[in-house]
Amino acid sequence: MSEPAPPHRQPAENPRHGRLTARPRTPVAPAPAGLVPLTDADGDPLAMVYAPEPAADGAPYRLVLLLHGAGGSARQGLDLLLPVADAHHLLLVAPQAAASTWDLIAEGFGVDVRRIDGLLANVFDGYPVRDVTVGGFSDGASYALSLGLTNGDLVDTVLAFSPGFAAPLVTHGKPRVFVSHGVDDRVLPIDVCSRRLVPRLHSLGYDVTYEEFPGAHEVPIPVRDKATTWLTTA
Repeated sequence: MSEPAPPHRQPAENPRHGRLTARPRTPVAPAPAGLVPLTDADGDPLAMVYAPEPAADGAPYRLVLLLHGAGGSARQGLDLLLPVADAHHLLLVAPQAAASTWDLIAEGFGVDVRRIDGLLANVFDGYPVRDVTVGGFSDGASYALSLGLTNGDLVDTVLAFSPGFAAPLVTHGKPRVFVSHGVDDRVLPIDVCSRRLVPRLHSLGYDVTYEEFPGAHEVPIPVRDKATTWLTTA
């Protein structure tokens, strides 16, 4: 008799603390490669998943949870790293926020934490995963920082493209952090956002790589490529 698959959830925790319980495990029902849109029971968009073809040597994926900006879509989250996913064997998981932006920004951790936790559990059931990153743009970057620092016992790296803040209620572990911000950003001005946030993260002992660029509220291709290199070569 084969050994049972290891537990893929930690003990239940209050989602209002932002804690995720899903954990990588041996897949129980291998899922297909390619682009997979996911919907809820009512047919509403839940997430988009992109899985490169399995590695010839069976190497597991790095899962990257990608969070869209306010008023955005799962597809916009996915597109942040879709052009580089195959080359770097990145399993991309882009959820759709339950409202126009993420729960923490609206009223505190809650519904989106539960949705993301369930989504990750399903993805872990279908794909071999070794490492987990959470990333995002704008409001999604703020949420990625907050969720990533809260769950540093699951997440080892955070990508924050033009964030506004980080507001974890509790922290676990010390994930590495990449932050980028345009010096001409008028949506989330750099002086009151990343130029305050990054020194604060450094003071708390986080390993932060920070990239300022001559641009506005965006993720230029050179910044995306620097973030990808940082993510995949450490």
